[in-house]
Amino acid sequence: MPSPASSPSSAPPDTGTGGRHITATVVLACLGVFVSYLPVVGVSVALPVMQQALDASTEGLQWITDAFILPTAALLLTCGMVGDLYGRKKTYLAGLALFCVGCLVCLTAGSVVQVCVGQALTGVGTAALLPATLALIGHVIPDPRKRARAIALWTAALGLGLTLGPVVNGVIVAHTSWRWIFLPSLVLAVVTAVLGAVVLTDSRAERERHLDIPGQLLAVVAITGLVYGVIEGGSAGWSSAQVVIALVAAALGAAGFVLVELRSACPMLDMRLFTSRAFSGAALVMAVTLFAQVGLVFALSEYFGLVHHASTLDIGIRLIAINGFTVVLGPLVGRLMNRVTPGLLLVTGLVVGGIGALLMNAFQAGTGTGEAALIIGVLGIGIALAMAPITTIAMDALPHRLGGTAAAANSALRQIGSALGPAVFGVVLTHRTLATLPGHLASSGLSPADQGQVSGLVSHVGIQAGAFLQLKTPASTGQAQAAYGASFTDALHTCALVGGIGMLVAAVIAVALIGIRPARAPQAAPEAAVHPAGAAG
Repeated sequence: MPSPASSPSSAPPDTGTGGRHITATVVLACLGVFVSYLPVVGVSVALPVMQQALDASTEGLQWITDAFILPTAALLLTCGMVGDLYGRKKTYLAGLALFCVGCLVCLTAGSVVQVCVGQALTGVGTAALLPATLALIGHVIPDPRKRARAIALWTAALGLGLTLGPVVNGVIVAHTSWRWIFLPSLVLAVVTAVLGAVVLTDSRAERERHLDIPGQLLAVVAITGLVYGVIEGGSAGWSSAQVVIALVAAALGAAGFVLVELRSACPMLDMRLFTSRAFSGAALVMAVTLFAQVGLVFALSEYFGLVHHASTLDIGIRLIAINGFTVVLGPLVGRLMNRVTPGLLLVTGLVVGGIGALLMNAFQAGTGTGEAALIIGVLGIGIALAMAPITTIAMDALPHRLGGTAAAANSALRQIGSALGPAVFGVVLTHRTLATLPGHLASSGLSPADQGQVSGLVSHVGIQAGAFLQLKTPASTGQAQAAYGASFTDALHTCALVGGIGMLVAAVIAVALIGIRPARAPQAAPEAAVHPAGAAG
């Protein structure tokens, strides 16, 4: 490892660096995560427009979303290690550069494949940005209480990106081509990179590390196989050869990954991290919560677009509460974490969010915007209360020297849950809509011939048939759309049950593994040990 004289600092900065440097680092960390998450939900709400422009199937739309999330999830741990090895600032700037290239590819896209390639490149950039931003914060703010407030701001910046993305993209789509939705992200990434190159101070891990190539390859196999199997299983059938092969590869890859990491002298994911009950609980809760959150955003985007025929801007406005409360309540949550236990705040948020998701069973095809906004707001408040505590618990459960690894592992679980959300909820929407459609068509008053035409269209196109019913069945548009809307709403109810029960199960996991009582006071950790649950490093 390079000597301290020729390498970035590995120790937390002293008071001589001044509060301005700390503030600038936190601001740039927040800018980095804001930029990386700006297009995530923004792309989701633009999917109906992209579907018509690119003639994409439901499976293709799921891949547009997961093309971003998959490389993010698969490469987060490696990028965290790269940051520890070569410098967090360098990793941060490299992530922004890759993000810019991905946006440029999407800006010129003429096919689903090219959009997926661009999304994948931005995903790789995000994989570099997420652990780097958290590690930069951990480096300049070693004090757990102050770090909790900074992480709350980081979480709020993430939520701000998720909140503004749909609204900004809605305005863009309303006035020009969908391709331009990637321009704001590109411009902001360039500006952030310039500021980061000038302001940030680099840092590395205290101990020597090396890249874990076998672990990385097995992680890619496991994550990609799982998501590919779920998506393809919904269209090709769960017994089809490619689906079975993908799921078997995922299982073998996951088992191989654990074995390799246990035996590695420098593992990408140190399995000792999971000897901390608090860290293990936070990891599980993070995956389940993001699975529910991103999956419900995907389902609601399709519901408002295909059943309500809302514009991209209208969809963005209707979904603003899901992530908007994370921004509004971020500073309050940061203060609350120092007054009540993060575990109690986390459990409260998960319960409120789970109730909000379950309340979506009240949605009908004709549910008004006001009623929908109230229910979505309950979900948003729950997510706002839960997100910052999850990250803080994961970071504080381990010694300070493992902060970068904890950040990467926490973000990896976040992205794995995010990848599975659209994949699983897309399958649920398709299968449930097809299963309930015949019954709604039979009571719609349509002739048998028209019923067959509608069923054939939905079976061939998938849930995106809602965008074509008016064109394909002009003589019976109202009845056909009503039957389709009722079927899709039934499917949304199933998604709400999956998401709501998932968040309530996450609350039980949090109580069991993290607890809601105050943690013991932070103390120094032995170099070779991992703190037990609740200890802050």
